[in-house]
Amino acid sequence: MNLFELFIIAIGLSMDAFAVAICKGLSMNEINIKKAGIVGLYFGIFQAGMPLIGYFLGIRFHDKIAFMDHWIAFILLGLIGLDMIRGSKNCECETENDSLSFKNMSILAIATSIDALVVGVTFAFLNINITQGALFIGIITFLLSVIGVKMGNTIGNKCKSKAEVVGGLILILMGFKILLSHLGIINF
Repeated sequence: MNLFELFIIAIGLSMDAFAVAICKGLSMNEINIKKAGIVGLYFGIFQAGMPLIGYFLGIRFHDKIAFMDHWIAFILLGLIGLDMIRGSKNCECETENDSLSFKNMSILAIATSIDALVVGVTFAFLNINITQGALFIGIITFLLSVIGVKMGNTIGNKCKSKAEVVGGLILILMGFKILLSHLGIINF
């Protein structure tokens, strides 16, 4: 997987956090760079940490299922993508308060990064450099979350469902790309 593909996966994974950051921005009467940065840090750190956990879980089983790793990656990315698209139909924000407490933000960060855990498992099957991948995902998520807080405070709920659809489609397409590459149908 090249850097561009990793960037695309990072964008797709960060869309849940971006959508919740929009909701956070919606619920804040007043935003500043500190508040947006706090939201970004929570989401970025959890999005970077979950692929690491998934990777180390996946690496333990890699030898046993290496013959079908591309199918596993395809199915997992497809299911995550479909779930994101399905979830986009719910136009309500998952969060209605502007609390940035440790408990509140940790719960939101865990909820939005579970898909990154699963992607970490697929990274183990695909022999991805997990340090580079996790760092990249964390940075992209941080940046998009900060932008999401500002957008939510400015624009509103319209962007949330579109972000989740785009993220879902990206993950589904990357799953197809991985499958088709391993089957020898495409060579990029």
